[in-house]
Amino acid sequence: MTATMTDTPPPVAPKADAAAGRRGRSPGQILMIVAGALLLVAAVRVITGANQLDSAGQISAALGLAVPIGLAGLAGLWSERAGVVNIGLEGMMILGTFGAGWIGWQSSPWLGLLCGIGFGVLGGLIHAVATVTFGVDHIVSGVAINLLALGATQYLAKLFFVDGKAADAGGNPKQSPPSDSLPNFDVPGLSDALQSVEKHHWFLVSDLAGILGGLVTNLSVVTLLAAVLFVGTWWLLWRTPFGLRLRSCGENPIAAESLGVNVYTYKYAAVAVSGGLAGLGGAFLSLVTSHIYLEGQTGGRGYIGLAAMIFGNWRPGGLAMGAGLFGFSDALQLRNGGVTVHALLLLLVVLLAVLAGWKLYRKALWQGVISAVMAALVLVWYLVTDEVPGDFVGATPYVVTLLVLSLSAQRLRMPKADGMRYRKGQGK
Repeated sequence: MTATMTDTPPPVAPKADAAAGRRGRSPGQILMIVAGALLLVAAVRVITGANQLDSAGQISAALGLAVPIGLAGLAGLWSERAGVVNIGLEGMMILGTFGAGWIGWQSSPWLGLLCGIGFGVLGGLIHAVATVTFGVDHIVSGVAINLLALGATQYLAKLFFVDGKAADAGGNPKQSPPSDSLPNFDVPGLSDALQSVEKHHWFLVSDLAGILGGLVTNLSVVTLLAAVLFVGTWWLLWRTPFGLRLRSCGENPIAAESLGVNVYTYKYAAVAVSGGLAGLGGAFLSLVTSHIYLEGQTGGRGYIGLAAMIFGNWRPGGLAMGAGLFGFSDALQLRNGGVTVHALLLLLVVLLAVLAGWKLYRKALWQGVISAVMAALVLVWYLVTDEVPGDFVGATPYVVTLLVLSLSAQRLRMPKADGMRYRKGQGK
């Protein structure tokens, strides 16, 4: 993302070596990485005795916390793939929480869900008008959306939730009355079988059962919808002519225009979809997580969603992994956090040691030495303590965000025209 906005540069032919360097990992490499991570987590669980580390309850909680982050990141992906930086995701999520809570308690949670999406789309269209039509700096417009959404929802909450039926049902200036729940479900038979295997605490087998059990137990329909949206986004943006045209608007809109693409239309569509996805993430918080609209309930998830999108290199698969990581770290606060985070220190020691060895192998001496020193310090911390203080546990998601972004920054490649001003006919 860019903090300032400039005019779109003229077309430049891509370098062959750069294109080759951006090739993704093969399925075999991804499976090896996943298997190695699973073995490492299983070993840490056995050594530390922290059975909550990958239990079904922990994974289920992590999944519930990852969904709004993932939807916010997916919203940012749509917008930025079309060349529009969307810092206003937090505000669009806030609009979604209010819309879902406002309509949800008066009618049904399904209508509340649709209203949350609609409020998010409204925020996205405002951002599109400012940035695409009037050429306002994308960062300035996004910050304005966040401030406008916060002020508007606070005003509307005081207007609609403090009198009459809303007040009688439990509403007040900071929250809506409760709405009905959206349905949850388990996968029949599979959930109980995996729970039975997990209780034996077998090495690797029980770890795998706990992870799979958390993914098939107490699922919300919105969680299933989010999974479909991730797969649908990948297929639509990377496997269809529509997606190719939309991504070309974020890479080189002048070249896209020369091929007959209506760049304005695609940018508007992408930012509107972005707002709807962010609104759906906000609706998830109102209707699934808490069943009410609550002032401040987004808690910065829009920004963390942006971090997950950057970690995922503007791709749905990497974004899903980043959202899962942040959701997992957030869930640690809810389930015996101090002891479990203490076990993660040992995992961090191993990762830092591996990173140090890799940097030294690549002749990056100072980076390798720094990683080795950090690994030694964290190991000492692990050995001299039995539990991590509660204040640090609460900051775990934000520490993980900073660590992940700092370690992954060197391999990132944003869309070339992301955040740049475009005007129709600019290439003529």
